[in-house]
Amino acid sequence: MIRKLRIKFIALSMLSLFLVLLLIMGTVNLLNYRDILTTADETLALLSENHGKFPQFDGKPRPQDSSKPRDMSPELPYESRYFSILLNGDGQTVSVDTGRIAAIDSGTAIAYAQQVFQRGQTKGFLHDYRYLYVAEANGTRIIFLDCGRNLSTFHSFLWASCAISLFGLLAVFLLMLLFSGRIVKPVSISYEKQKQFITDAGHELKTPISIIDADAEVLGMELGENEWLQDIRRQTERLAALTGDLISLSRMEEQAPLQMLTFPFSDMVEETARSFLAPAKQQNKTLLFSVEPMLSLCGDEKALSQLVTILLDNALKYSDDGGHITLRLSHSGKSIRLTVENSSAPIDEVQLSQFFDRFYRGDRSRSSQSGGYGLGLSIAKAIVQAHRGKITVSSRDGHSVLITVTLPR
Repeated sequence: MIRKLRIKFIALSMLSLFLVLLLIMGTVNLLNYRDILTTADETLALLSENHGKFPQFDGKPRPQDSSKPRDMSPELPYESRYFSILLNGDGQTVSVDTGRIAAIDSGTAIAYAQQVFQRGQTKGFLHDYRYLYVAEANGTRIIFLDCGRNLSTFHSFLWASCAISLFGLLAVFLLMLLFSGRIVKPVSISYEKQKQFITDAGHELKTPISIIDADAEVLGMELGENEWLQDIRRQTERLAALTGDLISLSRMEEQAPLQMLTFPFSDMVEETARSFLAPAKQQNKTLLFSVEPMLSLCGDEKALSQLVTILLDNALKYSDDGGHITLRLSHSGKSIRLTVENSSAPIDEVQLSQFFDRFYRGDRSRSSQSGGYGLGLSIAKAIVQAHRGKITVSSRDGHSVLITVTLPR
């Protein structure tokens, strides 16, 4: 349990850090990319006003207008690399201007213009070039602006931020592995003391319970039987069963070494199911079972027999009057699947989620009559986990309980 708690703590911490880094790095890179687009679009808008060229800079600031690009820097015409192509209505080339770029010749410029013309988009990217459609009196001009340097810087920053984030995640993960043991150590100590107390208290209670039961037997022989002595015996039996369940649960959670041997699991399940036929008939309930033969399992036969007994006993206790109980055993790939289903009173998801909690009893009035303490399914869960299996509970229609156990073969 402590190991699982430590793993969950590390996983939750790493997930939280990953989400925070993803949000921060994603926001920074998104803002960076948006700034590249804004700058490119403003430059293209400036070029579109002057038929694919920069206006003559006279040193005076441009009038402030929210619909116009921001003020042009006197260095902008010398820093920008661009070219433009003028097309007629049929998409035929009228003129080409590649005087402000060395990497593109007229043929390449025309080929790019034809690709953009076929796309039909007013703006976008073609390779590292941001383009803009501009309608003019004698045709349509497509202006291309080289954004390769800015995009290269953006990509470098993006990969660097990803690498730094991954390095940070790895460093935090190693630190969490190193220090998480110290963080959960107080919880581990408290949990171990709790289990030790349950085990010790259970063993210590056995002696006085045995003495009380023996004294009741002696009094019965000397004074004769009466309702008070019978009640004492019933209560001592309940206490003995409770202490036995507590000790069994504690041992399972301590993960004490089990006697893992291969044995005929089908035979054991069928034998255990047959032993419940008489109690089911006595309570006017129907028990049906379907066991696939010749299934073997490597595990602790005593513990797994206790598991099947707990599931059938629980189904018998909490099925409705005249109800049906069905046990099925089959194999699925490399796993063995055991299901126990019983009809019941209406049950909701909240009750199902608490089924494996200690001392939980769905119907307390019936539990007190049947002598249950709510530890049986907790012990069953511990047995399944000790065999590296999985146990779940569900309801098909809200009027039945289906417990499914999956064990590795």
